[in-house]
Amino acid sequence: MGAFPGQHIVVVKGGPSAEREVSLSSGHECAVALRAAGYDVTELDAGPDLAARLAELRPAAVFNALHGRWGEDGTVQGLLEWLRIPYTHSGVLASALAMDKERAKAVYRQHGLPVVDSRLAARAEVEAAHVMDPPYVVKPYNEGSSVGVYLVRERANGPPTLSPDMPETVMVESYVPGRELTVSVLGDRALTVTDIVTDGWYDYAAKYETGGSRHVVPAEIPQDVFDACLAHAETAHRALGCRGLSRTDFRWDEARGLAGLVVLETNTQPGMTPTSLSPEQAAHAGMDFPALCRWLVEDASCDR
Repeated sequence: MGAFPGQHIVVVKGGPSAEREVSLSSGHECAVALRAAGYDVTELDAGPDLAARLAELRPAAVFNALHGRWGEDGTVQGLLEWLRIPYTHSGVLASALAMDKERAKAVYRQHGLPVVDSRLAARAEVEAAHVMDPPYVVKPYNEGSSVGVYLVRERANGPPTLSPDMPETVMVESYVPGRELTVSVLGDRALTVTDIVTDGWYDYAAKYETGGSRHVVPAEIPQDVFDACLAHAETAHRALGCRGLSRTDFRWDEARGLAGLVVLETNTQPGMTPTSLSPEQAAHAGMDFPALCRWLVEDASCDR
């Protein structure tokens, strides 16, 4: 089990992924909240000496505030299992599975969740010709926060030219028009549905820059779609083996009603500033930010 107020908590943040800056912000906000909740907190930037530092500090639990590869894909989780230090959020298998978008989709299909057509392709193949009819989306199959996402529009004359830092294998996915919806699951319960309103594509800037998006909590959508989002998020959380907190993202084509709802992906390490999507939903459910961080620490564990 996790730690209780007065005990020493290490908040692991930063790291080498493309989402480093978001993680540094999330981690600091969580550390402030945990101190307010009565914990002794050390903030630790995840570097090559992470294992040695954790072995030296021997905290009662680690609050994992890392985002992206290494921190969210089972790597750090495996390290913490080896060190036998309880940690927040999902374990090794669920983290690795959710981060691999194509394998996660296979799990969604097995559990009856609606998903869009997609495939993995070599970046050279994607740049040479359309690998599916536009509109479609090209993105890394193992990154988060809309890092490196390309939208190829319906009237595109040719395939996209990808940035040099895109991986050799990418995911190509049919584009679904409509609204961005998201649901956080805490423990085993879906909290509510948020409608994410933007002026354009919900990319990295829209997610993290001031004024990039507006959150409507709870979403003002038909009750059957609202209820389906809650149920699908809980199913995704269980099917992937998540624990603690997860957030599942949806696209909804309102012209098609309930049939227009699809599951995009599940994030096992949602953003954790007080105004991030999951903390906003927790606040709507009556749990303020320090209480949410305390709940996650008390829920911390090792898988084995």
